[in-house]
Amino acid sequence: MKQLKTIAIIGAGQMAEALLAGLQASQVTAPGSLFATDTSAERRDLVKRRFGIQVGSDNREAASWADVSLLAVKPQSLETALREIAPVLGGKLVISIAAGISIGRLARLVPSDARIIRVMPNAPALVREGMSVLAFGPGVTEEDVRFARTLFDAVGRVLVVEERLMDVVTGLSGSGPAYVCLVIEAMADGGVKMGLPRAVAELLAVQTVLGSARMLLETGEHPARLKDRVTSPGGTTIAGLHQLERGGLRATLMAAVEAATKRSKELGD
Repeated sequence: MKQLKTIAIIGAGQMAEALLAGLQASQVTAPGSLFATDTSAERRDLVKRRFGIQVGSDNREAASWADVSLLAVKPQSLETALREIAPVLGGKLVISIAAGISIGRLARLVPSDARIIRVMPNAPALVREGMSVLAFGPGVTEEDVRFARTLFDAVGRVLVVEERLMDVVTGLSGSGPAYVCLVIEAMADGGVKMGLPRAVAELLAVQTVLGSARMLLETGEHPARLKDRVTSPGGTTIAGLHQLERGGLRATLMAAVEAATKRSKELGD
């Protein structure tokens, strides 16, 4: 981003805070190019103290000032916020991180010449290990996409997909951190059941999942190959895997992604 664009962040919740932290750490933007709004005075004060940026409660003022409006309000508040700022969005880039809200639905609420990018980030963005997936609407330029990628690169990895896949993205990476946390909790509970202290069991489970994920990312290896490499004939791991298959873990996780995808579609209708 050679020329700094001004950005209005509408809604200063946790995901907006994570993005601001990533932008600050990566020095992608300057504090003077950012303006965050929120209905909560407490959130505004926190963001101002932590990041030294302009804050306020007037969404239209922020959007009018900025080149780009990033919509970080909750999905149920999005239409209200958009109606408030729509008159000043003509010809501008609008980036939405509201889960389940389609580009078509957004387009009906903004001027026809506004350019829309939809993003599905996830919770690990809070520690700059997020997975953000972008889809873009008509009129979006290559420069717009590069700009959005640069923003979300600051909090993890970024992919671009066709919008028809965004509900599946929501069901997998959007909801996925909760699935992984449940798996980690269950692994730790198993350790406690077999005699480990709780703190030890939780650390072992968390680090095992973290290390396994990093191995897959850095080697590019298929998960099944890594699984097979650590599974000895007649050993402990195959005994555990057999029990997981008997319990339907694989099918249950697949069904969870399917259910979350369907729910995302329902919310977007």
